[in-house]
Parts: sequence; structure tokens; C-alpha cells
Amino acid sequence: MEKSSPTFIITREDQVVDPVTLRTQALRVGREPDCEVLLNHPTVSRLHAGINEVEGRFYLINLSQSHPVTLNGRLVEFNEPDALADGDVAQIGPFFLHMSRAGEELNIHVLFQVAAAITPESGASDEVTEQPEPAQAPLKVADALKEFWDKRTRDKAARPSPLHPRQPPLPGKARFSWKPTRDLLRPWPRSVFVWAAVILGALSVAAALLYARAFSPRPLSEPHARASLAHKDSVSAIAKQANAGSCTSCHTLGGKMEANCSSCHQTEAFASDLSGIQAHADAGIGCISCHAEHQGADFLPATAALNACAKCHTDGNRNLYHGRRVFTPHGGTVGYPVVNGVWRWKGLSEAEWQQKPDAANELMKRARVRLNGETEEQWRSRQFHALHVQRVLVRDLGLKGNAEGEMSCSSCHKSFAPLDRTTPATTCAACHNFDNRAAPTANCSSCHVQHIKEPGHWNPKLLAFKLKEEQR
Repeated sequence: MEKSSPTFIITREDQVVDPVTLRTQALRVGREPDCEVLLNHPTVSRLHAGINEVEGRFYLINLSQSHPVTLNGRLVEFNEPDALADGDVAQIGPFFLHMSRAGEELNIHVLFQVAAAITPESGASDEVTEQPEPAQAPLKVADALKEFWDKRTRDKAARPSPLHPRQPPLPGKARFSWKPTRDLLRPWPRSVFVWAAVILGALSVAAALLYARAFSPRPLSEPHARASLAHKDSVSAIAKQANAGSCTSCHTLGGKMEANCSSCHQTEAFASDLSGIQAHADAGIGCISCHAEHQGADFLPATAALNACAKCHTDGNRNLYHGRRVFTPHGGTVGYPVVNGVWRWKGLSEAEWQQKPDAANELMKRARVRLNGETEEQWRSRQFHALHVQRVLVRDLGLKGNAEGEMSCSSCHKSFAPLDRTTPATTCAACHNFDNRAAPTANCSSCHVQHIKEPGHWNPKLLAFKLKEEQR
């Protein structure tokens, strides 16, 4: 069973405080604030003495080399313990510690006397000399007390400093655990960083104003570099104003580039929203996904968008868009809306019908309304043919048409009993490979319209009603 700690009762006659009872393994006496017996005086060391209980007896040990400790007028050697008896008086500086035993307890009465001094000579006529000579501690007890206090005074030898270790020492025997510190390194002056930031900022601003191309990987395309719009009338212009090679039109400090694109390309003739193909909007496809920039002055963003369709929609693209993959459409050719006798074409939305230039035509109005008793297949077929038959001019495309050069049934179908569905798949490319803004090339947007309110996804010269309006 582990032995309990001894009991000390400390009475301060020099202070107006109540007696304090402590149960501790050892009692520390000194000027250090954490000492149990605090003696605040310059002649008292930080840790001056210690009192221990060993085998029922109390021992006083001197822990200070610079200031003496006397017991009953006799000098206590440094690091040597002396046994305490009832009535002993120890002097530490101007303080007197009167010891008295009360059973297993040790009572310590602390008095403060500035003018008093106990010396071996003067003590010969005092009552202290009549007390028995303090007994030396046995060798075994002395060694144990020396080891006990040696571990507790090792860190008390010097005054704490900023270089003093802040972590507690490792348990066990003393070991070498030095670590380098950086507190003696000369710190970098803050002015170096401040002036560096000011100089670099000034150079960046000067470069942005005087030589903006330094921040551009490659020159802007000609449509974004020109100082005036190609179509100055509001009916055909697709931008509010010319960019004139400005960086801040697209790249602003607080706004997003996609929002700046949409804001500029919002006119009477064009709307930059992605409502035409909802799957693109769901997949997070934005303006720069199709219309890249900084590709050189000869680069055409609008034409590049048409080529981007085939680059993205290919079997080799392993990326997922909104959790879905994309593949090469229509087997790599122009698509046909009927597969295995079933219409796959989903028709046009009401907004797309409204954007047709001949939306007010009576035939177009009837095609938008589903008739009573008409199946979904029949309605899609009627809509598809309303968009093509007698509406598209084919006389300059090498296709057979009616007397006015308009598309007729025989333009695509060579036979009707049974119905020829093979030839139409080959004739689609005659019209849907043409783009009025560039040389003839694949034009996915002639069927899959991304920007519904766009004047250029179909060549107006192919529309029969346009020719009739010009002839009137």
C-alpha cells in the first residue's frame, strides 16, 4: 500500500493570514512564487531549502550555495540534510522558522526579524544553544534526499530567459536533446516586401496600359480585335459594341468571363443563352467551351464552334458530362431523323418555332398544332415536311425540285410504294453542309440549334419565301 504524504501546518506570524495545512511529499522554502513557504527577501534564494519526511522523521536540506541556512545557530552545509526535532529553529535570511511536532504533523511558525541575527557566538547565551544538537541524517537517507532534490533543482539553477526550453524534459536519465532555434536569426525587414510589392505592382500596371499584349498568350481573333462592328444595324448585329482588343471587356476583377460574354452578346438579333440544347446547359457547357480565344488573328470563334461539335462528340471522348458520355453521332455522317422506321426527331419547341422567319405562314402555324386523332409519329412527320417541302430552294444544290426550284417529295424520295428511306439520308448533306459565314463545311447547328435567336445558323438564300419577297 502506498504511503500517504506527510502533513505540514504553516503559520505566518509575519503576515495576517490563516494557518495553512499542506499534504505534500516535500516542502519547498524560497523566493520562488511556487514555493510552499514563500520568503520574499533579497537574501533568500529562489529555492533556498527543502523539508522532507523519511521513515517518520523530518529533515532540512540546504539547497542554496549563495546564502546560508542555520539550524539552532549551526550552519547547515550545502546539499547536506539535518534531522529536525521538536523546538528547532531554522534561520533563512531575516526569517525564523520555528519547528514543532504534533504527532505525525510538523508545525512551522514563520517570523520576520530584520535586526536579529543568529550566529554561533551570540547563540551561546541564547535559548537555542540549550536545545539538543541537530542529528546528522543517516548516509542512506542523505543520499536519497540528495537525489530527490537534485532532480528538482536542475532547472532552477538559472533565471528563465527567452532561450529557456518551453517543453518539459524527457523522463528518465539526463540526455542530449538540443534542438536549433531561429530566434537569433536576423528577421527580414518588412520594408523589403512592401517596396517589392509596390515596384512589381507599378510595373504590372504600366505593362497593362502600355503593352497589353504582354499578358496575352496569343493575339485576339479579328472579330474581337476590330474597332467597329461588322454589322452596324441592330437587326443583324450579334454584339452590343466592338471590343477593339480590350482586355477588361472579358476579364474583370469582380465579374465572371462567362457573364461578360452573355452581357455583350445580347442584342435584338441574337441571344447568347443556351436554351436551344438543354443538355449542354445541364452539363455546364459555357461560352469558352465552344468559342475559344487567343488563338491568333486568323482564328474565327464562330467557325471553330462548329468544328468543336465533332471534337467533343466522338467515341474517343471518355469524359462524363452531367453523368453521361458522348459518342460519334449518326455514325459519323449527317443524321437522318428516322431510324428503323421510327421517328427520333423530337420536333421544335415553341420558342424555336417563333424564331422562324416565316412563323406567320399558315402552313407553319398548322404544323405546330397536333390534330385530333393524330399520333406522335404522324405529327413529327408533318412538322418535318413542313420545314422542308416547298420551303427550301434546291435548284442550285443539284437536287430535283418542282418548277419553281423548291424542294418537293421527289427531291429526297425516288419511290413511294414502297417508300424510299435510303436516299433521303444521302441528300441531307446537300443543304446541311452549308454555312453562309464561311466555306461549305459541316454545320451541326443547322439542325441542332444552340442559340435559338441566331440569324446565321441557316443560309437565308436557301429559303424559298425569301426569294419570293425579293421578287415582289
